Amino acid sequence: MNDVPPDWIRPPDLDAARLAQHEIAERAEAADRLDQPRLVAGVDCAGAARGAPDRIRAMAVLLESSAKSRPLATGLVEGVPAFRYVSGFLGFREIPFILDALAKLPRRPDLIFVDGHGLSHPRGCGTATHLGVVADLPTVGVAKSILVGRPEGELGQEAGSRVPLVWKGREIATVLRSKRGVNPLLISAGHRVSQETAVRLVMEWLAGYRLPEPTRLADKLAGEARRTSEAAPLL
Repeated sequence: MNDVPPDWIRPPDLDAARLAQHEIAERAEAADRLDQPRLVAGVDCAGAARGAPDRIRAMAVLLESSAKSRPLATGLVEGVPAFRYVSGFLGFREIPFILDALAKLPRRPDLIFVDGHGLSHPRGCGTATHLGVVADLPTVGVAKSILVGRPEGELGQEAGSRVPLVWKGREIATVLRSKRGVNPLLISAGHRVSQETAVRLVMEWLAGYRLPEPTRLADKLAGEARRTSEAAPLL
């Protein structure tokens, strides 16, 4: 991880967080600065077990070469976020845990798929962009719902159909039908990946499901860990 200002990870208040997002967005790169990735990670954050409403569980999964490969390693971290939930500032709740989960992987990935937005954010600093700049790694945002913007055009039903997501006159993401009959995804450049390449990489890492395999596995394994925790007897 780069030496980054503390406020980029744990800001003391909302004003500092807003300033940090503007600074991170200025540092973000929306052009390709990666070779064909061999080691790819997926990260996902979710709530922890029942009875712990303000705990976060972060899962990182490391894969090699293709969507059909088995996970090489996983990293799981859980804790209480220091930053309260405010729409548009989710990264400050999740990033500390994601960084710790990634640190548990035995090798540094070439690319990270993030369950969240990248540049498709009011201040150009969704979780994928935030993580990419802080971790100094290429990232792609894979979100399930629109934060800002509107689709331009009618999205087809076939897998691979896509239309731009436009906000304030510019394309900020791609609305992608990753599988026929499922709700579309919002694919956005995070850091050091162009929008065109972000969509291509997502398509390459699909394995018959709605989500690309790195984030699908991170979500699945985090859910399994949550169910195991909930099933454990209270001491």
